[in-house]
Amino acid sequence: MSAAALVAVALSLVSAVAYALAAVAQERLASRTAGAGLLRLLGNGAWWWAVGLNAAAALLHVVALKYGPLTLVQPLGALTLVAAVPLGAQAAGRRVSPVEWRGTALTLLGLAALLVTASGPAPERVLSLPEALAVAGTTAAAIGMLSRPGARPGLRHATASGFASGVASALTQTVTVAATDRTGPGLGAEVIVVAVLVAAFAVGGLLLSQTAYRGGLGAPLAVVTLANPVAAATIGLTLLGQGLQGGAGGVLLALAGAVLASWGVVLLTRVTPGPAPEAPAPEADDHPVAAVLALEPGTATAEPALVPRQPKQPGHLTAL
Repeated sequence: MSAAALVAVALSLVSAVAYALAAVAQERLASRTAGAGLLRLLGNGAWWWAVGLNAAAALLHVVALKYGPLTLVQPLGALTLVAAVPLGAQAAGRRVSPVEWRGTALTLLGLAALLVTASGPAPERVLSLPEALAVAGTTAAAIGMLSRPGARPGLRHATASGFASGVASALTQTVTVAATDRTGPGLGAEVIVVAVLVAAFAVGGLLLSQTAYRGGLGAPLAVVTLANPVAAATIGLTLLGQGLQGGAGGVLLALAGAVLASWGVVLLTRVTPGPAPEAPAPEADDHPVAAVLALEPGTATAEPALVPRQPKQPGHLTAL
C-alpha cells in the first residue's frame, strides 16, 4: 500500500469515528423529538452539535479523497457502524452483546479484504460537468422515489441518505482534485457548480438520515453504511475508471470481502436493545381516594335497594 493510501486510510478512520458520534447524537435527538419540524431542530443545541460532528467528519473525508480513490475511501465508511455500536450501547446504558461483537469482527474482516483490492494510486480523473449533472439528476430522481410516503419510511430514507452521501463524496473528489491542481485553471464556473451540488446532497443526506433515525439507530445506519459506498463505488468504477487491484483474483477477493462485511452489518442490525423496565403500578391501598378510583365497574358489592318508610311501620327505611 502506498504512502498516499495510508494517509487516506488514517483520515478515513478518524472520519468514521466522528460520523459515528454524530449518528448516535442524531438518533438520541430523533427519539426525543419525533415528528419535530426543521425549525424546531434549528433551535436545538444538540442538533448543531451533531451538525458540527458531521461537518468535521466530512472535512476529513474530503482530505482522504485527495489521497485515495473512491473504491478505497468509501468502504472505510462502514467503520462508522462498527464505532457506533459501542458508542450507542454506552449512551443507552447497556453492554455490547456477543452478536454485536461477531458482526463487528465480520465487518472488519470484509473491509480488510476490500482494502487489499482497492488500494490503488491517488485519483487523477474526475467527473466532467455533464457527468456530474447526469449523476446529480439520476440520484435526485432516486431520492424522490425513496422519499415518497409509504411503508417503512426509516429504511427508505436511510437508503436515500446513503445515495446522497455517496454521490456527494464523488462530487467532492471532483472539486478537491480540481481545486488543488496547480496546472489547471483553478476554481472555474464548472467547479463552482459541482461544489453547489456537493452542498445540496450533503445537506439532503443529513436531513434524510435524521428522519431515518426516528425508528432507531441500528438498521437505518447499516443501510446508510451500505448504500453510501455502493453509490460511490458505482461512479468510481463506471465513470472514473477506478478499477480493483489483482485482476480476476482481486475481484473475487473483493466480492468475498463484500459478502463478509454485509453479513456483519446484517448481524448488527438484528440487535435490538431490551425494553426499558416499566414503572411499578401504584398500590391501591396507598390512599383511600386512589383505592376508590382504582375500582373497575361491576366490582363493588351489591347494596340492598332502599324504599321510603311504609305506613304503620317503625320510622326507618326497609329493604325491598
